[in-house]
Amino acid sequence: MQVIRNGNVLIDGQLKKVDVLFDEKEILDIREKIECDCPEVDASGCVVLPGFVDVHVHLREPGFTKKETIRTGTKAAAHGGFTSIFCMPNVIPYPDNVKTMEDYLKLIEERSVVHTHPYACITKSEASKEVVDMKAISKLGIHWYSDDGVGVSSEKIMKEAMECARENQAMIVAHTEDMAYRKPKACVHESEITASKGWLGIPSACESAQLIRDLKLVEETKSTYHACHISAKESVEALRQAKKKGLNVSGEVTVHHLLLEDKDVQGPNWKMNPPLRSHKDRMALIEGLEDGSLDFIANDHAPHTEEEKSRPMEVCPFGIVSLETCFPLLYTQFVKKEKRWTLAQLVSWMSTKPAIRFGLDKVGKIQKGYSSDFVIINLEEEYTIDSNDFESMGKNTPFNGWDVFGKVKQTIVSGNTVWKG
Repeated sequence: MQVIRNGNVLIDGQLKKVDVLFDEKEILDIREKIECDCPEVDASGCVVLPGFVDVHVHLREPGFTKKETIRTGTKAAAHGGFTSIFCMPNVIPYPDNVKTMEDYLKLIEERSVVHTHPYACITKSEASKEVVDMKAISKLGIHWYSDDGVGVSSEKIMKEAMECARENQAMIVAHTEDMAYRKPKACVHESEITASKGWLGIPSACESAQLIRDLKLVEETKSTYHACHISAKESVEALRQAKKKGLNVSGEVTVHHLLLEDKDVQGPNWKMNPPLRSHKDRMALIEGLEDGSLDFIANDHAPHTEEEKSRPMEVCPFGIVSLETCFPLLYTQFVKKEKRWTLAQLVSWMSTKPAIRFGLDKVGKIQKGYSSDFVIINLEEEYTIDSNDFESMGKNTPFNGWDVFGKVKQTIVSGNTVWKG
């Protein structure tokens, strides 16, 4: 057993000066003063929050270990305060069958320092031609299916996948992208701003058209559906209308889409898929998160090598790293500076709500009986983001040099400290 003392603990949306007693399984007690002869965690000057949950992380292993590994990616998660993550299935071999998934689960168990839940593919090899055997894979405890990195191009196959998911109490987690809208070498949002720089653009319909198709299929199949990295105002509105119909749908938004726009793009470290869009799109995302049309925040942590990101804009890979900068960026901008959000709102979007939506039991709150997963943060400590300090192998971030508040001091997973700064 251990006890956290001297910190301001977020409980039911309020910061309270209490002690928290826990072991490697759960929170045992929360009181103003806990008398016990056990090791102490000193949280003086800090807040104690439930560990963050990220449902969209690329760990790259197996298959792409020059970019990231399970060990480095989960250490990056811990550095950022994340105690539970979901890793995307666009690795090699694809986790699209029972044997490969069993091997993948063993690898994660051996190398991860945080709770890591893998997705299985929706279709074999993410090729949009054949739905995986969800009945067999779900017996392994895998309830989340995604072809992230590509959209499921066949409407017939997607409908079949949704029906299979419904039958197996699973969720379809979709990267919506209709490649008919994306020309070769397109790399940024389609706008006058990006066109003036000589870059070929990707229209918002590339995302929203397939999302709208999927939402119609959800209505037909009565399935459970989650939309990845929403970036366009049309997509926010489509989800808003779907929820008004009572469909079991949700959507996430990334830090970079909440903070940056097409006018901010300077080069490869600002290239991500979906791209940074217009000011109107960004404001629609913020408002959509606030009114519940979007459900929570995810990262789409996508590490690449320095060599890959040094290639010309048109041919370098999409994606940025973000696990280690998420909380301080959002806290600094929306809680401390704009005072638009409360700390409790931000934590709900980064922990409580994703945990509930993705079925994580007793995760996302500091409450007796809940998992002993915490992050301890000094909200008043200001520092400059330096990618050289990242635990991630990827250094590809547009936020290098930004001054932020909210330094993660300690991350505890299942009662054990996995990161301490």
